[in-house]
Amino acid sequence: MRSRCHVGTIALLACTAAWGQPSQECTPSAYNIPGAAYPCVHKDGGVTFRVWAPEASKVVVRLGKGIEMKKAEDGWWYATSPPQAEGFHYYTLQIDGSIVADPATRTFFGSGFDNSAIEIPAPDEEFYQHRNVPRGEIRQRWYFSSVTQKWRRAYVYTPPDYDRNPKAKYPVLYLLHGWGENEEGWHKQGRVDVIMDNLIAEKKARPMIIVMENLNAVKPGEDGSIFHARWLWPQPQGAAQRPGLGSFTGATFTEMMLKDLIPMVEASWRVLPDREHRAMAGLSMGGMQTFLTALENLDRFAYIGGFSGSTGWRPGFDLKTAHKGVFANPEEFNRKVKVLFLGIGSEEGPRTKEFSEMLTKAGIRNVYYVSPRTAHEWLTWRRCLREFAPLLFR
Repeated sequence: MRSRCHVGTIALLACTAAWGQPSQECTPSAYNIPGAAYPCVHKDGGVTFRVWAPEASKVVVRLGKGIEMKKAEDGWWYATSPPQAEGFHYYTLQIDGSIVADPATRTFFGSGFDNSAIEIPAPDEEFYQHRNVPRGEIRQRWYFSSVTQKWRRAYVYTPPDYDRNPKAKYPVLYLLHGWGENEEGWHKQGRVDVIMDNLIAEKKARPMIIVMENLNAVKPGEDGSIFHARWLWPQPQGAAQRPGLGSFTGATFTEMMLKDLIPMVEASWRVLPDREHRAMAGLSMGGMQTFLTALENLDRFAYIGGFSGSTGWRPGFDLKTAHKGVFANPEEFNRKVKVLFLGIGSEEGPRTKEFSEMLTKAGIRNVYYVSPRTAHEWLTWRRCLREFAPLLFR
């Protein structure tokens, strides 16, 4: 009980206290709340954090392996991280026994809970930064799913000319987040609208509608507890795994998407309702879900993308029998699938490259892309979208 009260006091004081200013060479993070000077980003990519916790005995910034903070006489705690990789990074604070988001920043849903985040500038960041170009919109739509028997929420990107051209119809990309994230991920962490607005303005991508839904879908009675965070709330040694871990199959999402989501989208927005104008892509677990759904429903999808995603490939993978034999006939596959995109971060490992090479050797066309200097993170997936979107609906 004491811990809960302590965190509430910290949050209140952090919001009302006057913010001191960092040195001029340390720039406040783009995700800070208005007026907050910390966290701030140094030119070398290091980050200085500050939190008000006068009664705490230990404070740690949970970024990477963790950074222990030092307490100043006035009750503020400070820490500076080593240089961080370019791009978007989640972090939280551990204040004595409590793990909380930093009250000085906006929050982002990842790993199954709300995190704080920092953004380290990248040399190519212009493609996901706002420019003076026509802007599209992110729209929100609640709808009832007959499969899950629940109300679900989708976010929908409409391109800049959608309202100005009421007779125009558009192709659709269904774009999925990863494990522990939700339907907000692509427009909050991924900046999908900014990326697409810039690509469309440069005439590098065709105007399209992008649908972002929550890849977690269960029927009544099914166990949907895949959002675990064992590293956040450690289990006692020998404790049983939480129910539902490893039970994700994707079958319910596929059924829900085909029966509920796609019909709702096609009834609500001016879309071209055929496979030649329908694409699906996702990052990480969303990539796995994309392959599970699209590869086994090629009568519905002509464009497929996996960003750090998995088709289940591993040593011994049988290309001829995988996904109900969809790869067994390369000529037929190439005729149906206009683009099969496989993207990965340079620091993520060799499996995606090996899978791409296996497909190529078998005569199956695919596009392989490597994001430089990144691992399993949002900058990898932003770059994948930048490369994938221009290939669609040409």
